[in-house]
Amino acid sequence: MAATEKGVWDLQEVRDKQLASEWTYDGASQLTAWGENYRGILGLNNEVDYSSPTQLPGTTWNKLQQTNSAFYGNFGTKTDGTLWSWGYNDRGQLGDNTTVYRSSPTQVGTDTTWSFAGSCRGYTGNVNGVKTDGTLWSWGYNIFGPLGLNQANPVSYSSPVQVPGTTWSTDELKMGRGFYHNCAIKTDGTLWAWGWNNKGQLGQNQPAPSNRSSPIQIGTNTTWASLSCYHSASTAIKTDGTLWAWGYNLYGELGLNQQSPTGYSSPIQVGTNTTWSKMALTGAAHAIKTDGTLWSWGYNRYGSLGLNAGDLVKLSSPTQVGTDTTWSEIKSLGSNMYAGGNALAIKTDGTLWSWGYGTAAGSLGQNETKGYSSPVQIPGTWTSIFSTKSAFGFKQL
Repeated sequence: MAATEKGVWDLQEVRDKQLASEWTYDGASQLTAWGENYRGILGLNNEVDYSSPTQLPGTTWNKLQQTNSAFYGNFGTKTDGTLWSWGYNDRGQLGDNTTVYRSSPTQVGTDTTWSFAGSCRGYTGNVNGVKTDGTLWSWGYNIFGPLGLNQANPVSYSSPVQVPGTTWSTDELKMGRGFYHNCAIKTDGTLWAWGWNNKGQLGQNQPAPSNRSSPIQIGTNTTWASLSCYHSASTAIKTDGTLWAWGYNLYGELGLNQQSPTGYSSPIQVGTNTTWSKMALTGAAHAIKTDGTLWSWGYNRYGSLGLNAGDLVKLSSPTQVGTDTTWSEIKSLGSNMYAGGNALAIKTDGTLWSWGYGTAAGSLGQNETKGYSSPVQIPGTWTSIFSTKSAFGFKQL
């Protein structure tokens, strides 16, 4: 039996332990979903869009994984270690050994040791998941090699296949998924990438294209702490609190103070700050520092940076969102192939906030389709959030 920790922790420290899977919340909470429901991706046993949070069946959900491809399936684990999937399934990306789409959660196999799973963004589904023993598994469609199975030709798998190795981190914050490419941190702190490399997003300091169908290490550094990837860009935070970016800089989302869409094929430090804590990357980039402040940069056509009403100018370097110092979790939603139209964030008091593009599906959770260029609250107390083109969250009862 694990030792019981005793002491006094502030709210931020408690949330950090929860997000790192060191502690779990024993109070009652419910998994909810809202937004676009194409092919049943909300898991509500229908294809109806919801503009406010609606509960999914079941009370034993443990977590969902931030994923970049809501059109091609969503994944969640339960407290018993089972993995469940739902949504589109044309390439077997739900992992249930079929190609039948599901509008309600369906179990993936019978294994009870799943830690997390999620899909890359792409026109065909490709999925990676990690088990509690540190093994990495892949399934779905393998064009450009995002499954990491060392196969040059695109092959589809409708059930999980193991990628060699047993030292992959079981922390979902250490897996980043882009557009047919993946990055992941191992337990030794090394950083790895595989898949499509049209803009240098694999960080290999090589001219594009140089796709990789199996994981390859990025540099030799052993202090990588967390990841966030989107389309042809990648970002990561090191244990010293520095933020790094590489890949394509179409909207200034690399934060390197450059407006032109320049690409970088190896990690470049974003400024000199050493207090970065959390990162969420789409065409709009959002990040939280250790002092609880929220920062954003990149794409801003729909007010997705959350800076203030009417300010729709894209930014190529981090800019603070308001003056609040109690932000604790941030996730971005993509509005189209490249850009991040919406964002979700939780404060240390458990309040949930959204802003950006007001889609017809109501992805901001405001019970309407209006867009907002600064944060607006979604009722309730929340413990965690997950986002794709639709949104999911654990709401405290």
